[in-house]
Amino acid sequence: MSGHQPQGPGNGPPSAGMSMQHQQGIQQPPAPSQNMSQQNLNQIVIEYLVKKGYNKTEQTLRQESAHVDKDGRPIHNRVEELGNIKYAKGFKLLTDWINKNLDLYKFELRRLPWPIFVYSYLDLIINDAVEDSEMFFREFRPQFEKVHADELRIFETVKLRSLVFEDSTCKLYRNNKYRLPLNKNLYYNLLTFLETNAQLGGQVIIYILQTYCEVRQTERGPMDQYSFEAIVNQGRGLSAEDADLQEGIPGAFTGVTNKDIMDNSAVLKLGLMEMEPDLASDVRAELEEEDAINPPPYGKSSLVEEFDRKIKRENSADGPSRAEIPLPPSRARDVIMEVQKIKENRDRFRIEMTPEKSGIAPGVSICMFTFHNTLDSITCIEFSDDNNLVAVGTQESFIRVWSLHGDPLPTIVRAAQNDPPTSSRRLIGHSAPVYAVSFSPSIEGPAKKDALTPSTHPRHLLSCSSDNTVRLWSLETWTSLVVYRSFAGPVWQVKWGPFGHYFAACGHDRTVRVWAQDKITPVRMMVGHDTSCNQIAWHPNGAYIFSASDQADKTIRMWSVSTGECVRMFTGHNDMLSSLECAPNGRILASGDISGNIIFWDLESGKQIKRCRGHGKGGIHSLSFSVETSVLVSGGQDGTVRVWDVAVPTDPHKAEAQIAATGGSAGTNRVDAGTGAAVPPASVGAKKKGKETMITPDQLSAFPTKKTPVYKVKFTRMNLIMASGPFLP
Repeated sequence: MSGHQPQGPGNGPPSAGMSMQHQQGIQQPPAPSQNMSQQNLNQIVIEYLVKKGYNKTEQTLRQESAHVDKDGRPIHNRVEELGNIKYAKGFKLLTDWINKNLDLYKFELRRLPWPIFVYSYLDLIINDAVEDSEMFFREFRPQFEKVHADELRIFETVKLRSLVFEDSTCKLYRNNKYRLPLNKNLYYNLLTFLETNAQLGGQVIIYILQTYCEVRQTERGPMDQYSFEAIVNQGRGLSAEDADLQEGIPGAFTGVTNKDIMDNSAVLKLGLMEMEPDLASDVRAELEEEDAINPPPYGKSSLVEEFDRKIKRENSADGPSRAEIPLPPSRARDVIMEVQKIKENRDRFRIEMTPEKSGIAPGVSICMFTFHNTLDSITCIEFSDDNNLVAVGTQESFIRVWSLHGDPLPTIVRAAQNDPPTSSRRLIGHSAPVYAVSFSPSIEGPAKKDALTPSTHPRHLLSCSSDNTVRLWSLETWTSLVVYRSFAGPVWQVKWGPFGHYFAACGHDRTVRVWAQDKITPVRMMVGHDTSCNQIAWHPNGAYIFSASDQADKTIRMWSVSTGECVRMFTGHNDMLSSLECAPNGRILASGDISGNIIFWDLESGKQIKRCRGHGKGGIHSLSFSVETSVLVSGGQDGTVRVWDVAVPTDPHKAEAQIAATGGSAGTNRVDAGTGAAVPPASVGAKKKGKETMITPDQLSAFPTKKTPVYKVKFTRMNLIMASGPFLP
């Protein structure tokens, strides 16, 4: 009985043909598992997988085997050692990474913290970690107060495990996966970061994303109608905008859509930017010399007094500092330009709209330039600040520049100096329609004393096109200097900043980009619009940019140039926006749409001041404020130039009664939207072919053209109005 082996699995009786000695030989060598380490076994398996070509399986095995000891037991994870603190560690790790990320990605990444916060807090409650959950909630709740205040009040009452399974809001989050649409490349970057920092809290974030979230990889950003995702969504009956809104949990507020982000509480600096000290002293010296040679006329202030008032306004506490918006050092040209600005500001035609003059049209003068025989090929028109040049962009992809006075356009190219003088130049370089042009800042300077006196005429021209590029042109050599390639689609608008050096552009890819003249790549990128961005405008102090989106968005956003953050959002237009302009006082923004509405906005509060009507449908192409910000001029597709009172009427009901009695606004007639022609008061009640347009009391005067849509209107520094458009018979 002593030699009898107990029977069982793998230990049966020996076969009849096998000797006892052979049987003992089999039992004597130890099993491979007793003599071979786990590390050697893993190495054998890895070599086998490599030999067979199972590369992915081999990589997975290497990663997993790196977290086991020599006996094959899992290495104790440091994240588990952290206990409940791991949720706070992971949340801090994620938010710090988001704040340090590129501005391009911040808009999408900011949708991550809310679901991570909610599910971390609920997990802590379920783990009966009362103190840790209260600390977690108290530490991180402030960043969600503005958007998720209602949900936070509900979660604050949930402090017991049983309540997590009873409360309706908690059940909504626990029983459904939170959908997160993220850019594909951005999602890979996120996972790489979390895996690299797994021991510092990244592992718990990965756990939450895998357990409670459904990450949907998208082609957000430059997603157009030809992208793969857009085609798939169209097959499912979804538009690009609908797909983007598929976020969160049905029935739970996400707080991340553009229309919900209405935080207009950011502190703004709307005052003028202070002048460089060296530049200010040089300008003062020039003005003192000018006052000594040409004393001011009776009743007018001296140039130095005018300059002191300007400096006092610039030194107000609500203006940005030069450190926030770095500019290159001033030059002799800047001194001459500032002196000329002071002269023009003192000698301008003043348009003061006092309460006594409310509703009375000022005696403004309009100089209209009409382009003939264009075959409707002109897409945009722009005047230079010195009032000497006009440029147009065309459907044929070229730009043409004219001298408004018929003078020959100078050139510094020797080969061209011998050519016959010409008053116009053609700039060729774009390969698609040109949608906007912009002259660099300039001013009509004094007569040159000598050849060394710098010119104050514009030196550069910017243009943007459907070929996805922005070009910088020299107005001295009449050639293209730089091509900026950053947009993933047509570029709709480009504009120089108020001081030059910086310029901004917007396009079909929903972004606004800012360049410095000495950089080939953008220094800022603003992302946030839901649809194509087609209009931009600069604040007079150069610290902010306004952008307007078309199609489904219909919002206006105000961006900080120094940070790239959206500091204001304005909603109120019901149709596509077609023009933007900021007032010289830096406090008011005007916007026009294709339905003929003009809305004035208060920048400080972010609220609408008033809405003006008078233009027919087709679009308001251009807006411009007077120097005093007292009146606004607009030009539209209906072939009219209109002047508006910026101030709110003291008695709007009285003004409306006056319009009803006279058949038009104060001093004007109603306009037929079908023809653009003025309608006499006597025929207001008569039947007309076109639809009659309602005119609000703010319209001061209207100037109809002969079948010429007005593409550009502009107040000069002397308060003369310049307007232009193509004649379309």
